[in-house]
Amino acid sequence: MLTVEKIGGTSMSAFGDVLNNIILYNRTGAELYNRIFVVSAYAGVTNWLLENKKTGEPGVYHRITEHKKFHQSLKEVSVKLKALNRKYEALGLDLAVADAFIEQRIQDAQTYLNSLTNILASGYVSSENILQAAREILASIGETHSAFNAVNILQSRGINATLVDLSGFHDHKSYTIDQRIRHAFKKINFADTICIATGYAKGTEGIMREFDRGYSEVTFSKIAVAVKPQEAIIHKEYHLCTADPTMVGVENCFPVGFTNYDVADQLADVGMEAIHPKASKPLEINKINLRIKNTFEPEHPGTLITEDYISPQKRVEVITGTEKVVMIDIYDPLMVGAAGYDLDIMKTFYDLGISYSFKATSANSISVVIWEKDCHKRLIQDLESKYEKVTVEQMAMVCIIGSNIDQPGLLAKAAGALANDGINIKSAGFALRKVNIQFLVGREDFRGAIIALNKTLFF
Repeated sequence: MLTVEKIGGTSMSAFGDVLNNIILYNRTGAELYNRIFVVSAYAGVTNWLLENKKTGEPGVYHRITEHKKFHQSLKEVSVKLKALNRKYEALGLDLAVADAFIEQRIQDAQTYLNSLTNILASGYVSSENILQAAREILASIGETHSAFNAVNILQSRGINATLVDLSGFHDHKSYTIDQRIRHAFKKINFADTICIATGYAKGTEGIMREFDRGYSEVTFSKIAVAVKPQEAIIHKEYHLCTADPTMVGVENCFPVGFTNYDVADQLADVGMEAIHPKASKPLEINKINLRIKNTFEPEHPGTLITEDYISPQKRVEVITGTEKVVMIDIYDPLMVGAAGYDLDIMKTFYDLGISYSFKATSANSISVVIWEKDCHKRLIQDLESKYEKVTVEQMAMVCIIGSNIDQPGLLAKAAGALANDGINIKSAGFALRKVNIQFLVGREDFRGAIIALNKTLFF
């Protein structure tokens, strides 16, 4: 059974566990093969190369954007990567070979980046495409590093492993990402090798241009569509759980088990990504089932996501949410009974490339919930120039999600749970399909709301 399996950065950093719990677990001989592993960079590496995903702390890339010398910064990353190599020597990594590989890759990257910065300094070309190319070059280093090491370790153990380097570092053919993937895999006999593919894939369209830091899951999805496996698997450092164990406690949640791609989309809409939504769509369309597994619990089957799963019992599958949203309320007394207000408001959001996750209306107002990071001064100014009153309030969104939650009394039970804990509901709603009930609460109540709903609906 051919599988395509994605291993995240945190799991890759614990590569001894990846070996024992994923690659070698309950397998010997020919059972080891017929698997393609798509690997992320080790945890933290892409932050060093680009910027810290959570804090925004600048990496090598930001020195280039500010027209500063980047060579010392890149050299420091090289030192860190070789220090990481030493962590895996005990697993079988040939340290001299691994260090030589990353030194050469960093040197080649520096050559490319020198050319780009010289062109950038000339002032003759637009900086956007040049900086995008620099970002792509830097990002590719992390995945090629971890993928090369994985292959080297496997080969040192007598396992036939093939490096599928999709970074195209020394390949100047004008392939799209899909073309590069098809070309890379077309001559491989999966039955007698383990493929280790880089989570970064070079293409004429630029994988980071649209997906930025979510690119490795997109590569994973594109590989799955190209080779048509029996199953696609994502290995994470945690299960896809009924609630966040860091909030409700490990003993108060459990793996979801089964759900569908619609639910996965609902989760992604509030930032709890089982898989990047741009990666899940091709899998869903091509009817490829997706399994989410915990790297550190190899005996557990995890959660299977399919196109058509509907829970046979009416039940909530996940309680989740985010405290990084704002609600923008647009009030105008001329709105009542008038056609076109909603269209005009949405055009303002559209023109600025801002999507929303919740909307509610009354006779004279329309309230829209967006990510706080998207709520910039230009948006508010544009709205205030057209409507009588625009109010912005920081919010948290709490969601009850499931493939079959259409049961009498669920809304009342959930609202009662929040009320019993003194949590005021500022707004609420759900679509006709009833796969997601959304509550807007104060940010100070976010954690309490998750705990209250989890306690009432699951225990």
